[in-house]
Amino acid sequence: MPAHEGHQSPVSGRYDTVIVGGGHNGLVAAAYLARAGRSVLVLERLGTTGGAAVSTRPFAGVDARLSRYSYLVSLLPAKIVRDLGLDFRVRARTVSSYTPCERAGRPTGLLVGGGERRTREAFERLTGSPREYEAWQRFYGMTGRLARQVFPTLTEPLPTREALRRRIDDEDAWRTLFEEPVGAAIEERFADDLVRGVVLTDALIGTFADAHDPSLAQNRCFLYHVIGGGTGAWDVPVGGMGALTDALAEAARTAGAVLATGHEAIRIESDGRSAEVAYRTADGEGVAAARHVLVNASPQELARLTGETPPTPAEGAQLKVNMLLTRLPRLRDTAVDPREAFAGTFHIAEGYGQLAAAHAQAASGALPEAPPSEIYCHSLTDPSILGPELADSGHHTLTLFGLHTPARLFERDNDAVREELLKSTLAQLDAHLAEPLADCLATDADGRPCIEAKTPLDLERDLRLPGGNIFHRELAWPYAQEGTGRWGVETRQPNVLLCGAGAVRGGGVSGVPGHNAAMAVLEEDLSPR
Repeated sequence: MPAHEGHQSPVSGRYDTVIVGGGHNGLVAAAYLARAGRSVLVLERLGTTGGAAVSTRPFAGVDARLSRYSYLVSLLPAKIVRDLGLDFRVRARTVSSYTPCERAGRPTGLLVGGGERRTREAFERLTGSPREYEAWQRFYGMTGRLARQVFPTLTEPLPTREALRRRIDDEDAWRTLFEEPVGAAIEERFADDLVRGVVLTDALIGTFADAHDPSLAQNRCFLYHVIGGGTGAWDVPVGGMGALTDALAEAARTAGAVLATGHEAIRIESDGRSAEVAYRTADGEGVAAARHVLVNASPQELARLTGETPPTPAEGAQLKVNMLLTRLPRLRDTAVDPREAFAGTFHIAEGYGQLAAAHAQAASGALPEAPPSEIYCHSLTDPSILGPELADSGHHTLTLFGLHTPARLFERDNDAVREELLKSTLAQLDAHLAEPLADCLATDADGRPCIEAKTPLDLERDLRLPGGNIFHRELAWPYAQEGTGRWGVETRQPNVLLCGAGAVRGGGVSGVPGHNAAMAVLEEDLSPR
């Protein structure tokens, strides 16, 4: 049965496990448990599985399949792909990033990638000395060593704080990432404002915080951005993000899991040993019983389903924009080919001072005057997401992720503020282009420009992300803390587990919470009673 079809047969009955939510984490858990011989039912309220990790054709009559909400892959362990036998690949980008700027009245920029020699030359051309490049090498050498130690722990029982510290075995790295605001480390190591900003961006993707925020929310965000795969590399999913969730759905179905789309869970009742999940469909309501229930949804949704008081939502703070272009725009910086500049992460208005100013303005209740954002072009690395005619004629996709735009800014008038923010964000990009982006936008079958924007409130409405937060709640340190349990997925009821992004070591497209919830279930089944 294709992933987009709803399950037509009655699903009421008894299962070993019922999973609420068919996003990628729910599908990972379903595949693991079904392959272990457990009977599994997945209840998904939407008409498709995949959640936020989907590919769609958002523009009428246009054969371009875009990763609509989540774009790149870093945190998905190769272990999960191997364990589940997934037909899924990622492709490395040839360029890490390009950041345009103006120095001494002329357009220039910083290209990171294309080989060590070229990157070194780019740093020296921008800053006038080798110092910043050498500092860059030392800093990311440190994070790389840390990544190799931390990443494998994500699919193991939670280590204690001290056990993780001993495993890292680098007091400078521990202090930099776990104890002091990352802004202090950036200012200590780097002098150039643009270089500082490029480093800081990894601490701000989806997290509304200042470089020196005492909560260290920015440090936790930075940590998850630099440990992926043990390298910190962010790769392009071949076939789009939907290729991953399609492969997961197929793996779960092949192993015997029942995937019921169009089935919305409305209540969970548990006595700690057995549970019932009530659900609603277009035809009525039903109940499925299970020994375990896994919730691939936010902590707020878990509380709603179990009748508990929900936690305060963590506010989302991003603008997501999808575009299709007839061609890549020319750059004011003629030393860089647009095919290189857009192949990596194209940073816009993300100097260190610009990021601080944007955060201060948004924190005061105003839209940033120079909204920071970053763009990448999926189709340069993986043209398979375009139909043959579009690919042959030079069309390309662009996806933009805007920073420092908290949900509160959109509450007065979501549509009007979205349009205002989109206009000012694209104006920041246009400042570095030799031609307006609007001249490069493709049009759909109805003659409308191929561009769509999503605010935190749009994401809350479409995907039930609380506050529009892409991580479901503030990211947690990847070690045991009070109330986290052995795997970081436990709740007050021993047979109800949280397997979504809001679990400890959740956030991002990783499959880690799904894997860990499945391991917790299987581990309990093997324990003596």
